[in-house]
Amino acid sequence: MLEIFNSLSGAKAPFKPIAEGRVGMYVCGITVYDYCHLGHARMLTVFDMVARYLRFLGYDVNYVRNITDIEDKIINRAAENGEAYDALTARFIDAMNEDCAAIGVLPPDAEPRATEFVPQMVDIISALIEKELAYVAPSGDVYFAVEAYPAYGELSGNRLEQLQAGSRVDVDEAKRSPFDFVLWKAAKPGEPTWPSPWGPGRPGWHIECSAMSMSALGTHFDIHGGGRDLMFPHHECEIAQSRGARDCEFVNVWMHNGFVRIDEEKMSKSLDNFLTIREILADYPGEVLRYYLLTSHYRSPLNYSDDSIGQAQQALGRLYIAIRGLPDSDAPVDEEWLGRFQAAMNDDFNTPDALSVIHDLATEVNRLRAESHHDAAALANTLRILTQTLGVLGADPELFLQGGASADEGSLSADEINALIARRAQARTDGDYAEADRIRDVLVQAGIVLEDAGAQTQWRRG
Repeated sequence: MLEIFNSLSGAKAPFKPIAEGRVGMYVCGITVYDYCHLGHARMLTVFDMVARYLRFLGYDVNYVRNITDIEDKIINRAAENGEAYDALTARFIDAMNEDCAAIGVLPPDAEPRATEFVPQMVDIISALIEKELAYVAPSGDVYFAVEAYPAYGELSGNRLEQLQAGSRVDVDEAKRSPFDFVLWKAAKPGEPTWPSPWGPGRPGWHIECSAMSMSALGTHFDIHGGGRDLMFPHHECEIAQSRGARDCEFVNVWMHNGFVRIDEEKMSKSLDNFLTIREILADYPGEVLRYYLLTSHYRSPLNYSDDSIGQAQQALGRLYIAIRGLPDSDAPVDEEWLGRFQAAMNDDFNTPDALSVIHDLATEVNRLRAESHHDAAALANTLRILTQTLGVLGADPELFLQGGASADEGSLSADEINALIARRAQARTDGDYAEADRIRDVLVQAGIVLEDAGAQTQWRRG
């Protein structure tokens, strides 16, 4: 049975959907004012993997990932550029979709945009005011009254008394409490506005996801995801305003992926280590970046370096070498390997362990092929199916390997080298000298020196 770590409870538990066989999942998407960066790539890949695996288990998944297309950063960037905010967001939505396609992230089932749900936001805010959980400040802004919601902090553990004792918060005279957060911002010159009972203005960031998630999935759904940086205050505020307005359960399981670091430092523009997806794709294929992102457990911190993504490139190349030249097969998935793969993935989507199983499987495929065993193609079919469940190994092996993203730049294991040498010997016996030469080239490019002595071939690393 699939177990998922729930950020709300702080523990793993068996996953039980609200409706049998169906899963509703909402993930906080991108604020579209710039190109997507490595942190976005991780979030996008993680929850794409989650949706893929849930479908692999047979669930009917309704995956909703929003687009934030109105927010302070968007307004400020558009003003800096001297362009309309919606022209800016349209450009970066296109760029986001291109980046997603490059790293194998499938489109969600629904992709609501914040600007399309302002009436629903106004309705939630009105309900909060009626229940005295929100108030209209003299400035015309509307704030959520945090002190009126005792459960505030249940997700992050940041209870109000702790915040009051340990935090320094800027005082805003419009607020009743410095910890209150804005639901509606009164109109300012030059900013886009929408009508509301409190005058023209625009929504605050937190209220947007409450409106979009509940409009798409109802007031009680299975999974809500996002980056760990959103746990507080964004998701904390989302819980408070959603439950407060609708008296609902809201979300059963909260999932958060870990932070990304660059060479053991926090990624930031000020440190000049800020990497966009496009900058990485200038040096590595998108599938390599995706594979690399799956080599760490989604909840763990991820440290990016040229060495680590280079190792991922080599590892992915070894998988492609295992299936290269083997014909497609309609053989059923091997139950033993499927069981090992699912045991890893059912443990809170443990992709590092799942990839370890997949590499063991690739080694077995190589062994069978070296022995000219007829089961090699059948087992390679299992390898393809399991890896494609993670969104990798879907390209043509020849094209991928010719592109340089293969083991020709890294080290093969001794078992893999011996298997390739055995395949080369068999090709020579069969008179297929072109295949024998190709295998020799793969080994030579991987830094392996071959020494043929009659019918025997010795090897060493160059």
